[in-house]
Amino acid sequence: MAGKHSAPLSPASIGPVAAVGAGRMGRGIAIAFAAIGVPVTLVDAKPRDAEALDTLRTAAMAEIEADLAFLVALGLIDRAGAEGALERVAFAGRDAAGEALSGASIVFEGVPETLEAKREGFAFICAHVAPDCIIASTTSTIDPEDLVGMVEGPERFLNAHWLNPAYLMPLVELAPSSLTDPDVVARLKAVLSAAGKVPIVCRNAPGYIVPRIQALAMNEAARIVEEGIASAEDVDLAVRTGFGLRFAVLGLLEFIDWGGGDILFHASNYLSDKVDAQRFAAPEIVSRNMAEERRGLRDGAGFYDYAGVNAEAYRAGRLGDFAALLRLRGLVPPFVHGTLPA
Repeated sequence: MAGKHSAPLSPASIGPVAAVGAGRMGRGIAIAFAAIGVPVTLVDAKPRDAEALDTLRTAAMAEIEADLAFLVALGLIDRAGAEGALERVAFAGRDAAGEALSGASIVFEGVPETLEAKREGFAFICAHVAPDCIIASTTSTIDPEDLVGMVEGPERFLNAHWLNPAYLMPLVELAPSSLTDPDVVARLKAVLSAAGKVPIVCRNAPGYIVPRIQALAMNEAARIVEEGIASAEDVDLAVRTGFGLRFAVLGLLEFIDWGGGDILFHASNYLSDKVDAQRFAAPEIVSRNMAEERRGLRDGAGFYDYAGVNAEAYRAGRLGDFAALLRLRGLVPPFVHGTLPA
């Protein structure tokens, strides 16, 4: 079934989208789709009086307009495109949401991160949407297995974790439940790709990929400050000019292969002994790769298989990408032509 959605989708073939929850995530999702020509309704599912609803509507639409103006200032969209996108975003309170939800092809749920709020939100959504409407939760923490029972037609449900700001960040992490129809996953991947996103699928596990990695990294950065090893300013400078730049070109696992898994193995053993055994112990897969002489590029295998890869061309390509990023950030070294001081 997944093959039905292998061809690129046009915005016209996506159909209307609704974002339930009128906060920052919902507003960002609205921009992401409206900017490519898809009509979007931002739905506030919370019961409110007319004055409170009008205040929220005004604030939400003003933020969307400001974000679109920011994209114009950056040269990422022209003024006509921004005006068209704004016209494609509608706002509906709880009492007027039925029509928007009934015509939606996809609904992204973005209500507060509690099971009670999710249960109420899904009940509201399921009372209005068509039987074939895809329902995706944008939760960053809750396992889809804990949510799927709240949805009528569980085969159409999955988690879709966007990163803020949703209209700019490419990645969307998809986590289907055990009941999700694979064709629903394929359809949503195709839709997100049409919106310029980079959807990836991971097993339903707490923390997905990015939140799990970044929680460890952020906590370790905080510990470095707490232990007096470096200032907050220097930690962040190190991340911006070292850690972040490096891994914008090479993924974490690709970087292990690039330098050699033995480097990580020995560094982990040293840090485990000197700092904290639980935090820095190498996982079994790193030790196993060492034992099997799968240390990365120089062995022809590691986390990736490099059989048939031209190592010299591969390295040159990655270093070229890195140099381009340095130029973009104004961080080229002084030996580059034209940058030596007079």
